[in-house]
Amino acid sequence: MADTTAKFEVLVTDGAEQDLEAIHDYISEFDCVANANHVLDALMDAVQSLSSMPKRGSYPKELVGLGIKEYRQIFFKPYRVIYRVTDRQVIIYLIADGRRDTQAVLARRLLGASGQ
Repeated sequence: MADTTAKFEVLVTDGAEQDLEAIHDYISEFDCVANANHVLDALMDAVQSLSSMPKRGSYPKELVGLGIKEYRQIFFKPYRVIYRVTDRQVIIYLIADGRRDTQAVLARRLLGASGQ
């Protein structure tokens, strides 16, 4: 019988860590530190929740339009967490405000365009 309690290792890339810092800094500056801490904690909870059932996320529409279905996304509030599942790992590539156009960010971060 398969082990349904098996956990995936969740890895956060440097780019995604920078995304979290930028989100925290922005909320701290334009709202308050307590709210920034709350959002950061909630995003980290969402990220860590991917250790069980990582394939529950949907495919980002910007990538599906290009025929790419190796990345998935989950949401917290307006934020999108873009990740890929490989073997027993979940790799977090991007954490961004879903209200903004993320096409260019996705292309640069995931597809290696513009030298990043």
